[in-house]
Amino acid sequence: MDQYGYPTEENGEFYQGNGDMNDPVFTPQDYSHANPNYPQPPNTQHNPGPDPVPYGGMATHHKISRQDEFYLHVDPSVDQNDIANFELSNCDGKKRALLIGINYIGTKNALSGCINDVQNIKKFIASQYGFQDEDMVVLTDDQDESRFLPTRDNITAAMKWLVHDAQPNDSFFFHYSGHGGRVEDQERDEDDGFDETIYPLDFEQFEGTSGQLRDDDMHELLVRPLPKGCRLTAIFDSCHSGTVLDLPYVYSTKGEIKQQNLFKHAGMGLLSAGMTYARGDKEGAMSSIMELGKKLMESRNIEESSRRKNTSLADVIMFSGCKDDQTSADAQEAGRATGAMSYALIKTLREDPNPSYQELLNSIRDILRDKYAQRPQLSSSHPIDVNLQFQC
Repeated sequence: MDQYGYPTEENGEFYQGNGDMNDPVFTPQDYSHANPNYPQPPNTQHNPGPDPVPYGGMATHHKISRQDEFYLHVDPSVDQNDIANFELSNCDGKKRALLIGINYIGTKNALSGCINDVQNIKKFIASQYGFQDEDMVVLTDDQDESRFLPTRDNITAAMKWLVHDAQPNDSFFFHYSGHGGRVEDQERDEDDGFDETIYPLDFEQFEGTSGQLRDDDMHELLVRPLPKGCRLTAIFDSCHSGTVLDLPYVYSTKGEIKQQNLFKHAGMGLLSAGMTYARGDKEGAMSSIMELGKKLMESRNIEESSRRKNTSLADVIMFSGCKDDQTSADAQEAGRATGAMSYALIKTLREDPNPSYQELLNSIRDILRDKYAQRPQLSSSHPIDVNLQFQC
């Protein structure tokens, strides 16, 4: 258990710690460009009319200090040409929401605030953004009907429902509050060796780690089906959730970002070959070098596959409860158990319904900064004009 009462997870086992030290970090080049922006003014290519996304009402109200500076990391495996024609959604089409809250009632992994999070988010998006009850699916572990329990099968089916028949300018909302973790990467598309996961209610009924939903699975279910100009807003109030949808653009103050690193393999391979040669085994050294070449080619193939897999022309925005190496707090706010991220998001948007992305991210951090160690992240399928208004 961590300091907030969350179990943390690695390789399918609960453990104590703050993450994998082998994860790569933001590069010095990333940190040399504070507060990056990619302008997308109304009535331009990425933000077309007749009803474009407007600028946020608070865009100039917040004086940026060094403490508020944020940085952008772009997955180096992504070909920018693949997303050159992305479009924003004006969110005037159909609206659907999938809300998942798991308290793991009666188990050793029990939480307190996740079901409350779902109830709060449901009321909020209905009143603020016009989502209707008949267009929402709620999965919580306090319900009597089995089809509304947050099992692995039910979550997967509900994710498919959420994005089916997606069209430009539709707006889909996904919220998850529960346990999150990290497991060893089986698809070999994460060069740091780990996938981020969420824990369905019945995860322990599956063999090994197969009961968890991995970032690869969720990208395939929630992001890949979306067409150009369709919006998905995703909120993950869970541990290790910084890159849980494998989106290529990540905005953060500091952070661990998964990226391909061919030379990590090369360094170990060359060391092995050198030691073999030093022992006088020239044939063995050549074999090691050939094996190294094979691994480099495999890694390049993985990178090419990931490049195609993780790009999208849709308008996907994700707020995560914390970075990949952090845990997310199950907190008490206003005398009620709640996820800290969910609480901060609702509080911010109630106080100002039309903030810019920059103001929204900074305001969430302002609320959490004094009480919690976690620093939420904003991820997206495309570069963001941080002065545009957040809407969904």
